[in-house]
Amino acid sequence: MTTAPCAIYLDNHATTRVDPRVVEAMLPYFTECYGNAASSTHVFGWWARDAVEQARQSIASAIGAEPKEIVFTSGATESNNLAIRGLAERSQAKGRHLVSVMTEHPSVLDPLERLGRRGYEVSLLPVIPWPDPEAGRIRPEQVAEAIRDDTILVSVMLANNEIGAIQPIAEIAEICHQRGVPLHSDATQAVGKIPVDVRRLGVDLMSFSAHKIYGPKGIGALYVRRGRPVLRLEPLVAGGGHEGGLRSGTLNVPGIVGFAKALELCLAELPQESARLRALRDRLYHGLVQAVPQLTLNGPALDPPHWRLAHNLNVSLGDLDGETLLLNLKELAISTGSACTSATPEPSHVLRALGIGDQRSRASLRFGLGRFNTAEEIERAIGLIGDAVARLRQLLGPVPTGG
Repeated sequence: MTTAPCAIYLDNHATTRVDPRVVEAMLPYFTECYGNAASSTHVFGWWARDAVEQARQSIASAIGAEPKEIVFTSGATESNNLAIRGLAERSQAKGRHLVSVMTEHPSVLDPLERLGRRGYEVSLLPVIPWPDPEAGRIRPEQVAEAIRDDTILVSVMLANNEIGAIQPIAEIAEICHQRGVPLHSDATQAVGKIPVDVRRLGVDLMSFSAHKIYGPKGIGALYVRRGRPVLRLEPLVAGGGHEGGLRSGTLNVPGIVGFAKALELCLAELPQESARLRALRDRLYHGLVQAVPQLTLNGPALDPPHWRLAHNLNVSLGDLDGETLLLNLKELAISTGSACTSATPEPSHVLRALGIGDQRSRASLRFGLGRFNTAEEIERAIGLIGDAVARLRQLLGPVPTGG
């Protein structure tokens, strides 16, 4: 492995560095308490089981849930699939209509598309377009208008992974419950970054993952509300009956322990860390505005705080291709959009949904600031990007924008 010694990592929406305190909490479960949590006949299994249940309690408490409402998965992608496909499979007798949003993550949109090919009907809601200050958000009344008698699920992301837009989930949940429709939310980018309480939000299903909050990759969770009306999901993975029969497979004990520790640290440091990252994000934006002519902000306004994640920035460079710029910024780790669609040459579906043209979409950069970023790194990033843009514009000349 080779690493640029001075590389600056600003891609924390894609994944985060594991906090050393999380690694420390996980280590004993690799080499000492390494039993299978399902082994009920010896102390190694009991240790593992107890660690899992303590972690389940900790994670549940962090989001205002009960321990039995937490189902461990391999990550938010699996959680989203279990929520959407699992509920659709068990609700066919009630209806075959689902409602979601155009800017959702591919792990929501792709399962919906597959269901559509099997005879389900999917309504994707448009978002408020650019240049409105609330660009990327939806209005609760859109959900009310979309729900029909045969609607079986509404799925709305809590915070967007590209433009940081925070949706009015509590208001949407109230509408869904008035109509007797369960609400799922992909909260992968929100948990640990903003206060998240499933009872206050009113969600019935919620997906989240450890590797977005300085925890390990390969472990996530799905919150499944208990009580009435009863939520029934068809398992995607069968064989062993683990996790209440919803997700069979040997539990990732070290990952689960790390997940709980990572979330614990995020909540303990949330107020001061949010303020710090917002200040760094705002400095990055204003510095880039000065350094890069024609730069425009994508997504909702930076204020008020409840419209956009504090650590998110997405901008377009006007006349430059984002991928070309990245090739000239070896010292920076940033992206042009979702890591889950980076292999697709098409412009960002999120920016397209905002009404932003393909040329400007291709000229976009996404910054995800994180716990380990410093003010010095932000200043250096501004300088590097400004120099690279000036150099490329001199070499390539202006390219007509497509809006």
